[in-house]
Amino acid sequence: MVTINRLQRSLRATFLGMAVNITFAVVKLCAGIVGHSHALIADAVESFADIFSSIIVWRGLVVAAAPPDEDHPYGHGKAEPIAAAIVSAMLLGAALWIAIEAFIELHEPHLPPAPFTLIVLLVVITVKELLYRFVAREGSVVNSSAMKADAWHHRSDAITSVAAGIGISVALIGGPGFEAADDVAAIAAAAVIAWNGWNLLRPALNELMDTAPSREIIDQIRVIAGQTEGVADVEKCIVRKVGYQYFVDMHVEVDPQMTVLHSHEIAHQVKNRIRTELPSVCDVLIHIEPNRPERR
Repeated sequence: MVTINRLQRSLRATFLGMAVNITFAVVKLCAGIVGHSHALIADAVESFADIFSSIIVWRGLVVAAAPPDEDHPYGHGKAEPIAAAIVSAMLLGAALWIAIEAFIELHEPHLPPAPFTLIVLLVVITVKELLYRFVAREGSVVNSSAMKADAWHHRSDAITSVAAGIGISVALIGGPGFEAADDVAAIAAAAVIAWNGWNLLRPALNELMDTAPSREIIDQIRVIAGQTEGVADVEKCIVRKVGYQYFVDMHVEVDPQMTVLHSHEIAHQVKNRIRTELPSVCDVLIHIEPNRPERR
């Protein structure tokens, strides 16, 4: 049930973002062409990239929600950081394209942007910032790296729109000779998008490389295990993240004179307590060790 609710919330936010992106991409492209704004056209391209990123996130969420099978005994949770990495790479690619195009146009004579393009941008900035906050909140609730990356796609769209608005305003206020402000704004927006893309790519790659989670989570697991009756000590505790869930491997020390049956029961108690107190932990693999204080 938790997985179903998580998928439903995730897809609701993703589809909402997709619908908004399709609408704004078309509007901004048409307004940019008619209004002679290269920054607005670049902004439209970023919105089209958002559409493809939302599709990738959508498929990543669906695949990640699939139950474990013979070929994927640990489930399909890695689909989420894969989707997040692809979306982040698309952010970097979009930033590079926008910067190159704006730099080329910087040295080319062109007409000043039309004033009505500012109205389009004002609507886009408002809606996109609200959409970012909604998707980011949902991504935090369901602990989805893919959704967090998709949320930043929406904010990057708002950022490029702000930069475009500043560039268009400077071009209109400055008059002849200031048309290039539109292109400078596009380059500045590209730098911000690239920075955010890199910041989103790093955690996605860390998750794919099974980087250990925060020390706080590991310490919580150790404390829960150590407080279980019959556990003398926790020797090792290795945790890795798969999608929104954690898998734990640990060595637990018990009385060396204890029967196999009793130590087996203790292992189950440790596992059940950890999964009960930390619902994000999917499974715990426990290796029983004899407690030998003299080795310390």
